[in-house]
Amino acid sequence: MLDIEKIKEVLQKRLTKKRYLHSLGVQQVAIKLAKVYNVCDKKASIAGLVHDCAKDFDDEMLLNYAMQFGILIDSVSNHQIQLLHGFVGAELAKREFGIKDAEILSAIRFHTTGKENMTTLEKIIYLADYIEPSRNFRGIENIRKVALSNLDKATLMAFDNTINYVILKGELLHPNTIFARNFLLLQKEVF
Repeated sequence: MLDIEKIKEVLQKRLTKKRYLHSLGVQQVAIKLAKVYNVCDKKASIAGLVHDCAKDFDDEMLLNYAMQFGILIDSVSNHQIQLLHGFVGAELAKREFGIKDAEILSAIRFHTTGKENMTTLEKIIYLADYIEPSRNFRGIENIRKVALSNLDKATLMAFDNTINYVILKGELLHPNTIFARNFLLLQKEVF
């Protein structure tokens, strides 16, 4: 794997300044949450830093990479091409940065939609992306606070907000998000 400074150099060239700063913010929040929930902070750091490595690609680039990498495109992603950036990003992380850790790659792959039965690292990256310092929306301080004491509850709050936002915009809900939310609701410790 490339060292973290080399990865940063690549990301600085590839991403807009705003996206790069967002990635650094996600990295810092992911490290903080990893320490709270006894997850390897090095894994959280790498996944947080790299999670949006394909986010600034346009739809044509994402489709080209998806075809090149053999990524299956579901019906929702076929209409909302930007949802592919997690899947394409995970493949780029593996091929360009030499990241081989399956959990890191999965956290990158599902950081936008979530999925059923997420690992602690996957929840941390999903949540860190949602609450990093440059994010600003009503209720975020409460989610940030809950994130430090109940990861499942904070993740569920983020899913609920995201689902409401997507519905208000009249866009398609990705099934992975619904499965992820339902799975958390079925866990006793959430409540």
